Amino acid sequence: MNQFELNGKIALVTGASYGIGYAIATGFAKAGATIVFNDINQDMVDKGIANYAADGIKAHGYVADVTNEDQINAMVAQVEKEVGVIDILVNNAGIIKRIPMIEMTAAEFRQVIDIDLNGPFIVSKAVIPGMIKKGKGKIINICSMMSELGRETVSAYAAAKGGLKMLTKNIASEYGEFNIQCNGLGPGYIATPQTAPLRTEGHPFNSFIIAKTPAARWGTPEDLMGPAIFLASEASDFVNGHVLYVDGGILAYIGKQPK
Repeated sequence: MNQFELNGKIALVTGASYGIGYAIATGFAKAGATIVFNDINQDMVDKGIANYAADGIKAHGYVADVTNEDQINAMVAQVEKEVGVIDILVNNAGIIKRIPMIEMTAAEFRQVIDIDLNGPFIVSKAVIPGMIKKGKGKIINICSMMSELGRETVSAYAAAKGGLKMLTKNIASEYGEFNIQCNGLGPGYIATPQTAPLRTEGHPFNSFIIAKTPAARWGTPEDLMGPAIFLASEASDFVNGHVLYVDGGILAYIGKQPK
């Protein structure tokens, strides 16, 4: 038996039209899972379905806002009717606003908290009853190094991701007895279209990240596939309330001494 296979599993990955969520969903599909994803509007969903199809994956896409409890409950009910009960949930949808704290409005702060923390609460709450009935389930929250560290201009994001780490531990604590495992996946600095402007040759942030990473490179979305499959598979059945950081060693490293 291959403990890492996902054959017959239905995986919902939120906000997975592109980027990290897309890479994780693609990895799940290659391991045998059926992919379900949502995005904020039909255009994004259509683009996501086309991207998956180009990779030979038949994905099921739905329009739903992770901050809207009624929309998420309706989507989960529709998924259960059209595809089946969700076995694996990846709470991937999120945003970041890089604004100095004293310049950030309370409304901007609330928006980040709403999507990055309230969203995972709402979606998890919608899928857990089905997992309880099934007698098993996997929830993976996409945390961040900002679940552990602070940095200038990301007060809302760090607050949300720190909260998400504790929500992860609490879901594990509350629903572990139902054979539901809830863990976090904490990406380091990943080379995605969003980070492309920061990765240009000679950009000070690019040099900073490479110097701070023992692996001496940015991560790739593919670097997250194996760890995500582990957390979604039977191989992690006794792993609960843990955050697995896939960061090339940044959190273990104090950094080089200046010359």
